[in-house]
Amino acid sequence: MENDGDHGSEVSDIIPTNQQRTKQSFIRKIFTMKERNEREASGVSVDTLEALSDPSIGSHYFSCTEPPMSSGEEIQNLRVFVATWNVGGQCPDGNLDLSDFLQVRNEPDIYVLGFQEIVPLNAGNVLVLEDNEPAAKWLALINHSLNRPSHLASKGLKHTASFGGSLFFQKPTYRKLKKTLRTLDGKRLKGCNCVLEMERKVSKEFCFLCQESNVNLDDSSSEEDDDSYQTSISLPTNANMKYSLVASKQMVGIFVCVWMKKELVQHVGHLRVCCTSRGIMGCLGNKGCISVSLSLYQTTFCFICSHLASGEKEGDELRRNLDVIEILKNTQFARICKTSYTRMPERILDHDRIIWLGDLNYRIALSYDDAKRLVERKDWLALFDKDQLQTERETGRVFKGWKEGKIYFAPTYKYLFNSDSYYAESVKVSKSKRRTPAWCDRILWRGRGIQQRSYERKELKFSDHRPVCATFVVQVGAMSGRFKKKAPSFNFQIEDLVTTTRRAYFS
Repeated sequence: MENDGDHGSEVSDIIPTNQQRTKQSFIRKIFTMKERNEREASGVSVDTLEALSDPSIGSHYFSCTEPPMSSGEEIQNLRVFVATWNVGGQCPDGNLDLSDFLQVRNEPDIYVLGFQEIVPLNAGNVLVLEDNEPAAKWLALINHSLNRPSHLASKGLKHTASFGGSLFFQKPTYRKLKKTLRTLDGKRLKGCNCVLEMERKVSKEFCFLCQESNVNLDDSSSEEDDDSYQTSISLPTNANMKYSLVASKQMVGIFVCVWMKKELVQHVGHLRVCCTSRGIMGCLGNKGCISVSLSLYQTTFCFICSHLASGEKEGDELRRNLDVIEILKNTQFARICKTSYTRMPERILDHDRIIWLGDLNYRIALSYDDAKRLVERKDWLALFDKDQLQTERETGRVFKGWKEGKIYFAPTYKYLFNSDSYYAESVKVSKSKRRTPAWCDRILWRGRGIQQRSYERKELKFSDHRPVCATFVVQVGAMSGRFKKKAPSFNFQIEDLVTTTRRAYFS
């Protein structure tokens, strides 16, 4: 630390004499160190030093905000699979095969999977202690489908997941399984990978524009910390796994998990999770949402999995509208970065790409008999004209500026369990318990660079809801050439960098 002052005085003596040339020389040294190690391995020649020598670069900002794309940035198209399923409080067994539901043969780049009512919404789970065992079983089933042996997948064979055998462990616990799926060789990734240690590594040939492994070698955080907003990123547990668990969270019956191809995980940063309760008295977790915020390359994402207010009486749609308004108002992602250079979104609508999925519970404003008649005729257009969510969106009362794909499938609620019959078709129930068929389960999105390729329901009879899934092609901004490994970008000018890292470089 004593030598820092000497070096600082030497640099301050040099810069005033020829400031522009010294800045160029300093920045060139930083990039040259990393380039020198990569050229022989990659064989790729990238002409970037001339661009850095341009004085106009001093006014260029490296930012996570979307527009506009810089000249050194390229667009990548990623395939995103999104699904929502209210499982009606049913706990799965090892015989439930999710491979067709998850479209594993299409090999999406990202999976966003949201569930509702993974536990019964009784007083014990809502008021006392939520049951995590179903969440562990869903994680195990999903992992099994996404990462099952390739020779079985190619032949279309089923490989039963046994919860009691050695495939997982004797009794899967949510925390243990989550930790296993997030760990590689005992190393775990942190939610934020742009802490001050980046500056300390400048003197060790660490380039501020090159993202190295975000593995936290010294992470000693307890498991209790894992369920907070600062959920850790994960890497695959073995080299044969295609997908890695990035985030998972349960709030009573709501459960969401995000998976990515393992080669993408190193480009994820600023992972944060926020729970917003909208249940009993507006504060319990039987209703509400779990929101996941992250950055991928230079683009920010937000995924919201929600379960809104139920009921099909007149005016119940206004309660659902209020849930959406309060979720957008009250969801705030914590500031986990320790550097002032990073500007990450704290609100849902501040993100570049946003996808909202869940049991939104909006109903069809028709009598049971009229709705059933249109369902039998498969007149989806006439039925959709009475859909509450469509009406509320058109009037601008909710989800203004959001998009939803055309619906060309039957209402997803309410079915008899393990049946193709809607509730009350085969069972005599009173009118008060009868439920009009409805599209309760929906997927919406907001932001540029998102194209929906499919929107459909799946015929899994496990629950009184049918699952709904959508596939998207989503654009993300990534640095081209050797800058492709860029860490989640800083929001500062080159002049600031020279001032901040000068001491670290010469120390």
